[in-house]
Amino acid sequence: MKRGGTLSKFGIAGLQLDLQYADNRDRLEREIDSACRRFPWLNMVIIGELAMYGPNTINAQALPSDTEKRMCAAAQRNNIWLLPGTMFEKHDGKVFNTAPVINPSGEVIARYRKMYPFLPYESEVTAGSEFVTFDIPDVGRFGVSICYDMWFPETIRTLAWMGAEVILHPSMTNTIDRDAELAIARANAATNQCYFIDINVTGDLGLGRSAIYGPGGEVIHVAGSGREIIAVELDLETVRSARQRGWLGLTQPLKSFRDSKIEFPQYPLPSRSSTYFDSLGPLTMPPSFTRKGRK
Repeated sequence: MKRGGTLSKFGIAGLQLDLQYADNRDRLEREIDSACRRFPWLNMVIIGELAMYGPNTINAQALPSDTEKRMCAAAQRNNIWLLPGTMFEKHDGKVFNTAPVINPSGEVIARYRKMYPFLPYESEVTAGSEFVTFDIPDVGRFGVSICYDMWFPETIRTLAWMGAEVILHPSMTNTIDRDAELAIARANAATNQCYFIDINVTGDLGLGRSAIYGPGGEVIHVAGSGREIIAVELDLETVRSARQRGWLGLTQPLKSFRDSKIEFPQYPLPSRSSTYFDSLGPLTMPPSFTRKGRK
């Protein structure tokens, strides 16, 4: 993979769309086509989590599917890389929350399955187990993460360890913890010295506030709560400089982590369960504070 040069510049648009608990495919295609007409310099479009049909596992389908083919056609006719949000995938009797990665030729080159479903709420969804990075020729390496995944810093650190310079992160958040998510997204950008592209949905499915952060944790853009087309130009040389020289000549956390001889005993599987962790109780739906159950 060639690095450096003017091709380190990369145009990307996050589409923060007001979507429905319904078949949104026609809307997605119109929005993709419209963004590419308005910003002909775009190289990639990314949309929020579960954008295709909303958060109902009844719409799970085996991949490849007609839905995926429609997104492939949209990528091909616009000559862009496309991460069209996620959809529920049915595979071997299980349901995964899956994000396809589509190249400008309309080919699915990777599928990422969300590693951390939002338990106990996403109880019908099976966790994925494979990290996904992919190379865009003459530009750089990109990694994929989905919504709740970023609450587990090991996931983003692993993508950085695999060489990802840009993290593509579709989300679907409609709850009051969005402030915390924005703090986490920004911290992930700074501690892993990468671009972090967190694109939420809005309307019936989410409350927006998508965000893009740079490799020093700098705020490139934070959206409002309505429909918004967030078109920006990334410069991956900024990532490489931060990782090699330190952000503003200062922090070099990836090198320090690499060179450290410290062992972290909480990470081996036998040590995941500790006296304190066990005292937290089982992972279940939180009960009411004032009554034992609902009538």
